[in-house]
Amino acid sequence: MSFNEFQFHPKVNAGIAACGYTAPTPIQKEAIPSILAGRDMLGLAQTGTGKTAAFVLPLLQRLLDGPRKTVRALIVAPTRELAEQIHDNIEKMGVNTGLRSVVVYGGVGKQPQIKGIRSGAEIIVACPGRLLDLLSENAFNLRAVEVLVLDEADHMFDKGFLPDIRRIIKQLPTKRQTLVFSATMPQEIRHLAEEILYQPVTVQINHTLPAPTISHRLYQVAKARKTSLLKSIIDKGEMTCTLIFTRTKYKAKSLALVLEHAGYSATSLQGNLSQQKRQQAMDGFRDGTFKILVATDIAARGIDVLGISHVINYDVPDTAETYTHRTGRTGRATRFGQAVTFADRDDGKMISLIERNLGKKMSREVTPPACVSPRADEEANIVEKRENFSRQTPRGNKTATATRGKSRRSKACSFDFGTSKPGQR
Repeated sequence: MSFNEFQFHPKVNAGIAACGYTAPTPIQKEAIPSILAGRDMLGLAQTGTGKTAAFVLPLLQRLLDGPRKTVRALIVAPTRELAEQIHDNIEKMGVNTGLRSVVVYGGVGKQPQIKGIRSGAEIIVACPGRLLDLLSENAFNLRAVEVLVLDEADHMFDKGFLPDIRRIIKQLPTKRQTLVFSATMPQEIRHLAEEILYQPVTVQINHTLPAPTISHRLYQVAKARKTSLLKSIIDKGEMTCTLIFTRTKYKAKSLALVLEHAGYSATSLQGNLSQQKRQQAMDGFRDGTFKILVATDIAARGIDVLGISHVINYDVPDTAETYTHRTGRTGRATRFGQAVTFADRDDGKMISLIERNLGKKMSREVTPPACVSPRADEEANIVEKRENFSRQTPRGNKTATATRGKSRRSKACSFDFGTSKPGQR
């Protein structure tokens, strides 16, 4: 099947060609015809299946006709990174349409966002908090919105955004097309869908299963030895672009610092960063400045880097669905990827649930002998110590903050991390 069968306008087809798309993915095959027909939709699909194009392409087709320079479509996303990703995709796919998109989120100035909307944007891609702020200030209104898209709806629930979503919906016209996309379907999201969707079409594309292009490997390793194991795996040279997941933002920051001191081109993406720092981390990961990105689950929503070769679960995820989210960052667009998980003796139950969801066992790998030495234990423990210290330090305590800074510097200097590796610093 080709995109020609959807009979898109030539201007939309030009955007498809510019993006290098050749054939629609399963969710695009199933979703696009119903969206073009104006139906409400509940779309369930795993990460990396092409769902952004599944709603953006028919949205562009619809907005080609009708008034310009007024907000006619609203796309709501849970994170700044995902909002930016969707906005970028709209600009690429709609390059020849003349339609304008503006992205709206907190952590940056309001005035450029307001100016962009008032200057004639037809599409707003927004995070709920900043959108409500601007609406409360009467910066603009949503009375002309024809299409509402809620992307990553399950994550909206995880972040407590459902009350905000309901407040936003009250400011929209009752007569509209509504599209809800989610990787999982907790009961709260199902209830929301029942409230806001009218006779919806449900599209479900193996939304709980990782892509078949991903191989899954498991290392049994003690917590204190994870970092030395990680460095041993990186040193094999197979990882061209690696995304590492930790359970907390403190650990993400600490692990990235340890890797950086060891000579690897690593950075972190976590909630304590300013928007400028988050953007620098993402841009550096995309353009290859950083070969390794350490992130939390929340911060990683919206990471769309096609060439990720490895996803490493430094910490085992809390649910099998989260494992699918994480590993879906690799093996995209029919490329092969590897998912590597570090598990200790306390993770057995979750590993069993993940493997049940996979429908197969992960490949058991042998931990290298070098990763079980006393020296490796001492070095790897830095991450845990930094995380525990960061979490125990009272916020706003200047003395504690100063002490923490000295402590981190002394720790960084008290261990021999080895020499920098060529091309990795």
